[in-house]
Amino acid sequence: MASLPTARDEAYRYSDHAALAELWPVAAPMRIEVTAAAPFTRSLIIDGANEVHSFDIELHENAQAHVNLVNRATRYGRVAIDVTLREGAHFELGAVQVGGGDATLEIVTTVRHAHPNATSRQTVRSVLAGHATGSYLGKVAVSRGADGTDGQQSVRAMLLDRTATANAKPELEIFADDVKCAHGCAIGELDAQALFYLQSRGIPPAEAKRLLLQAFVAEALGDDQTLIDAAQAALAAVT
Repeated sequence: MASLPTARDEAYRYSDHAALAELWPVAAPMRIEVTAAAPFTRSLIIDGANEVHSFDIELHENAQAHVNLVNRATRYGRVAIDVTLREGAHFELGAVQVGGGDATLEIVTTVRHAHPNATSRQTVRSVLAGHATGSYLGKVAVSRGADGTDGQQSVRAMLLDRTATANAKPELEIFADDVKCAHGCAIGELDAQALFYLQSRGIPPAEAKRLLLQAFVAEALGDDQTLIDAAQAALAAVT
């Protein structure tokens, strides 16, 4: 049996190790193989007190996979995704984390561009209040010969209280020449000017704050109404 990870393990650096110990050993990652003939879509809501979910996804030539999730665990919620893309494959992740109290929320991804002309998109948005901690550790690894790779990461976190913590580590490891890879990361607070603008148009302060936060997380969830509703309910609980 594998030993319980500690803070020395990079993928578990920011975990709630006491909560993790209660779940250890966790189940092996769910293995998923995706072909071009059968695109894979998965929507996931993590709303228990203590949950860990792991996926090992292999995309065959020209296959597509879309994973969308809302992580609103009340104590510890972790999602780990390891993806391998073959030629022409496409992977997309849209994720929202909303935490308050002492919750620890984390998303850990490794996206392996093993063959040419594959694409990946990762969009992660976190809203954190109280003493909550939200983390994203995401690695895009481009193998030798995987020319034509296009991998993008967009990571943003909003802190509603100065006592909340956001950790972000978007990482690129590239061994091919003809690639297009980029990552963007920002951690901040609600835009005071945007709040003032909405309030100057007669919108009450609490409603203005709610509208801005809803727009912030909507960037990651597209038109999945079930996940949008879950994110909005989580936002209402921390604001």
